[in-house]
Amino acid sequence: MRELAGVAALFVGLGPAAADAGFRTPESLVRNVYAHYGQGAPELSKGLPQDAATTRQFFDPSLRKAWSAPRTAPYDFLVQSPSWKLGPVAIAVIRRQYDKTYVAANFDNRGRPVTLNFILVNGPEGWLIMDVESPHDSLRMFLEQFRN
Repeated sequence: MRELAGVAALFVGLGPAAADAGFRTPESLVRNVYAHYGQGAPELSKGLPQDAATTRQFFDPSLRKAWSAPRTAPYDFLVQSPSWKLGPVAIAVIRRQYDKTYVAANFDNRGRPVTLNFILVNGPEGWLIMDVESPHDSLRMFLEQFRN
């Protein structure tokens, strides 16, 4: 019983901001990104939201402002298209380098193969997205280009 009280005190001490941010593994972060691109529940079928809670949960502080800023983009960078019907998403850690981990996400979007490399950092909040690279661009550059 004393152990349970200690665990409860730990979660209370963290507060909602710490409990809501980040993920425990790099793979779980990427898996949870693509959970927002399904064909199921409406709240999980509109792409990764730009609201403050989602931004804090998924993105490194250096990318949060750019992700949540209003923008008029021609497509969703995370699926490389304005619409989507994704096939299975293959996720693999491809490199661990100092404080960064690179995770590849491969999938088909409406029959077109897509490969993205997520650059993730692990900090006090858990694993967070620092950037995402496509063969031609990065999420940071994309967000900067199409900001309002």
